[in-house]
Amino acid sequence: MKHNKVGSVMTTDVVSASYGTPFKEVARLLADHRISGLPVVDEEERVLGVISENDLLARQAETPDPYGPKRRFRVMALTRGARRRAAKAAARTAGLLMTAPPVTVRAGDTIVEAARTMAQRGVERLPVVDEEGRLAGIVTRRDLLRVFLRPDTEIRDEVVEEVLVRLLWLPAQGVDVSVVDGVVTLAARMERKCETEIAVSMTQQIDGVVGVVDNLTFQFDDTHAPVGEPALHGAAEDWLRRL
Repeated sequence: MKHNKVGSVMTTDVVSASYGTPFKEVARLLADHRISGLPVVDEEERVLGVISENDLLARQAETPDPYGPKRRFRVMALTRGARRRAAKAAARTAGLLMTAPPVTVRAGDTIVEAARTMAQRGVERLPVVDEEGRLAGIVTRRDLLRVFLRPDTEIRDEVVEEVLVRLLWLPAQGVDVSVVDGVVTLAARMERKCETEIAVSMTQQIDGVVGVVDNLTFQFDDTHAPVGEPALHGAAEDWLRRL
């Protein structure tokens, strides 16, 4: 089964900053290009870190209000987070303002892998780098969401061709497949329980699928087959081990 790659949705014309780019220039780049973040690169275009609007706001938040009451001296907790916030608040260049090391992906990574990385690391954009860590593009949450714009007919064709025919070796009409707004409904009476599990699991992994309605039934449960019972062979057997 083929998943769309990051390279198919990333932006290659990337706005970036160097380590010494002044704070105000970083703010101007974000405003002029209407973006919420950018990578920081060295002379060889290797990604050093990433700057977001939140990094700029950290400095603004720590700027004293000239009309407010004067702050009393207090000892700042010497935690890593406190030191990082203090450094960003005093930062005058992109290198001191950025978050490092950067969280990156490769153009050959799948959209699913990139989305998982974003969710796990709590970031909104990922620089795309080559084998040597040089900037090749950038991908944002909005870019990854494009996968859900796939037409229902295209999703249905992939379910039938990749899951049913190629993986389970079933005839194209062996399962009733319908797709509405990205939700796939599978309905049929299949021979083995493991076939129903594979069909549902692999359909869920297809790019653009929002959900799967499982209306599949089976003739016998082979997930706990006794010794000597014929097992499912071929590509489907391989996938069953991964479930």
